[in-house]
Amino acid sequence: MRSYKAKGVVLHTLRYGDSGLVVYMLTDVLGRQTYLVRGVRSRTGRGNRSALFQPMFVVEFEGLESPKSQMHRLKDLSSALPLVSLPFDIRKSSISLFMAEVLYRLIRESEANSPLFDFVCASVAALDAMQQGVANFHLWFLVRLSALLGFAPGNEYAPGDWFDIQEGLFTPHAPVHGVAMNRDNARILSLLSDCGPDELAALPLSRSGRVDFLNSVLVYVGYHLDAIHCVQSVRILSEVF
Repeated sequence: MRSYKAKGVVLHTLRYGDSGLVVYMLTDVLGRQTYLVRGVRSRTGRGNRSALFQPMFVVEFEGLESPKSQMHRLKDLSSALPLVSLPFDIRKSSISLFMAEVLYRLIRESEANSPLFDFVCASVAALDAMQQGVANFHLWFLVRLSALLGFAPGNEYAPGDWFDIQEGLFTPHAPVHGVAMNRDNARILSLLSDCGPDELAALPLSRSGRVDFLNSVLVYVGYHLDAIHCVQSVRILSEVF
């Protein structure tokens, strides 16, 4: 088996046998990979490592790649980013579940993508540290992720613009085909494209406006990547925020 050192962000897990897990991770060296981890869950509670495999937890480990199996193995697992609030705050844990599911559905490439990996890790750290603006974080994450995946708006926003989803452009008039963000959502798209997470508390969004923009940006992402429509945690976010 070939071994390698890596960091990974947990996206999804499935039970395997009595005490194992199949773990899907976004890694820094091999992109998205699948790992078989044996002996994770202990009936006695001793040596239970399953707590490290929560959605969006960042870990470091030694990976083992076998030419006879599509799944890698891992050992020497430890936390690479200790989290203070995210696992215990229902708002933040709901967002982390959404982030993990979005990445699990959308990211399929098994090759390194340093800008994407760094963005994801920085997003986890920012969410964990946030005290204000949490309710807008998932919107910011989805907008910035879409830009990294290659479909950021292709021109500059001007006050009063609509956003043509088919063309990927801000436009002064509603497009005839109707696949567009209205003026309010186009403005929010522009703001989220340019701001950092520390500016989200100042974003003027009501609960209904937040839900409307999320639905609109899901149409935008879904126009390019149909897998976004499978994300089930959207309903949870609509209930929490």
